[in-house]
Amino acid sequence: MTEAAVLSKSNGNAQPASAAQLLAPRRKLRLVRKLFKHRSFVIGLVIITLLVLAAIFGPMLTGLDPTAMRMRNRFKPPSSTMLFGADMFGRDMLTRVLQGARLSLFIGLSVALASGTIGAFIGIAAGYFRRLDSPLMRFMDALLAFPAILLAIGISAALGPQTTSVIVALTVAYIPRTARITRASTLVIREMEYVEAARLSGAGHLRMIFRHILPNCMGPLVVQLTFVFAYAILAEAALSFLGIGPPPPAPSWGNIIAEGRDYSIEAWWIMLFPGLAISLAALGMNLLGDGLRDVLDPRLKVEA
Repeated sequence: MTEAAVLSKSNGNAQPASAAQLLAPRRKLRLVRKLFKHRSFVIGLVIITLLVLAAIFGPMLTGLDPTAMRMRNRFKPPSSTMLFGADMFGRDMLTRVLQGARLSLFIGLSVALASGTIGAFIGIAAGYFRRLDSPLMRFMDALLAFPAILLAIGISAALGPQTTSVIVALTVAYIPRTARITRASTLVIREMEYVEAARLSGAGHLRMIFRHILPNCMGPLVVQLTFVFAYAILAEAALSFLGIGPPPPAPSWGNIIAEGRDYSIEAWWIMLFPGLAISLAALGMNLLGDGLRDVLDPRLKVEA
């Protein structure tokens, strides 16, 4: 039996299911298979998963307070009893790095979600409503005129050294990137035949945006947000190094490095291990983003 539609009962009436609805699960399954066959994606996913698990369960496994001072262990080098050594106050560096992963990853995730949400709203509004395009994009261009890190430094310094200030500053700095990518996708999608058909059928603006525009912008947006995540972790470390990041005693990778900069020669491990953690997180997110981009971006697909 070869029929283009499959009949399903709903409210006692037989209704045809469209071919697109039938093929959607197969396409998703095919997409997942491609992702897990992509080496960069798999490596990046493993790295990020291990970092998240370490951030969640690591401090509980060590059983030590990351802020407790033990002056008898001051500047104790890495050993079998203290794998990452101790800092200038005798605090266990392994516990502090694991605890710092929570704050650093939280900042990266918060910045990615906030900049993605706000940037997507601005980009779709600019791309869909022609009258809003020029004013919104000129404002985004004005923000892009400043290097992201300098803009974040200015905003964070004005708001004061606290976690919320860092998140707000980095969100504002990275909104223009997500907004421009979403706008570019919207400009293409709004000219598609299925969007025009929905418009002619009487669909309202909100239905058009949330049913047709936004779902088809998610691919490029998700890819960009993986890179924003990595940028945010690096930027938080830079802000903490300058003294305008999350304040001690709550550890983050950035402020741990900032505390150890005066002891970089005699106690090199204080800066080394959080620096390696930052590099590992940035590497993992970039590999994850590369894999997503290769699979989700149709312009990069090459048929074997």
